[in-house]
Amino acid sequence: MSFIEEFQANIEALPNHLQRKYALLRDLDKSLQGVQTQNEQRCDKEIEDMIQRIKAGNVTPDSSLIKFSDDALDEQKHAIRIADEKVALASQAYDLVDAHIQQLDQYLKKFDEDLRRERDTAVVTGAPATTVENNVKSGRSGEGKGGRKKTRLATAAAATATAATPSGMDLDLPVDPNEPTYCFCNQVSYGEMVACDNPNCKIEWFHYGCVGLKEQPKGKWFCADCAGTQKKRKGK
Repeated sequence: MSFIEEFQANIEALPNHLQRKYALLRDLDKSLQGVQTQNEQRCDKEIEDMIQRIKAGNVTPDSSLIKFSDDALDEQKHAIRIADEKVALASQAYDLVDAHIQQLDQYLKKFDEDLRRERDTAVVTGAPATTVENNVKSGRSGEGKGGRKKTRLATAAAATATAATPSGMDLDLPVDPNEPTYCFCNQVSYGEMVACDNPNCKIEWFHYGCVGLKEQPKGKWFCADCAGTQKKRKGK
């Protein structure tokens, strides 16, 4: 079995693994919301009861009795445990996707090295090199400058997490320092991205939100820097 066939077999099982983890995340999030709501109601009632006891003179403001009940404190500890489980599950999902990304990056790197070796051999022997579009770059999902797709999805990690994570969850997950960055914001790929049609564009790929796009542009599209260069050339 070749590397790409092995990778394809592994990647086919990834959605099911992620689906199970995100289903657990949703269940934990629902449970956490229930515990938080119950605890807020309990604490509000205990605070109101304490205020009434202070007004009645039964308890002094500096009394050691002014504290939440053990039930309220236990609920808060339970909520923290659930939150910790959510973070652990999210980290596991990230690691799953990241492992596949690194595996693909290794293949792309090897593929690029094979292409260079083939060209070098062709130059030495004088034989024509096999015609292969040089459109594979590590971490770039295979789109090159020539004939590249107009849009691309971000890495599986960001795209899947965005779609499957319950709304309102802000997961501060680690980012691979070796993952390439794009756009004016100099961030890793996520969501949908658009490619500048200037073949000499220094950045190439841009996040929709960073360039004010909501859908795929029609016709050729240039980033702000390249659009300015195009106008200057036409003005001469």
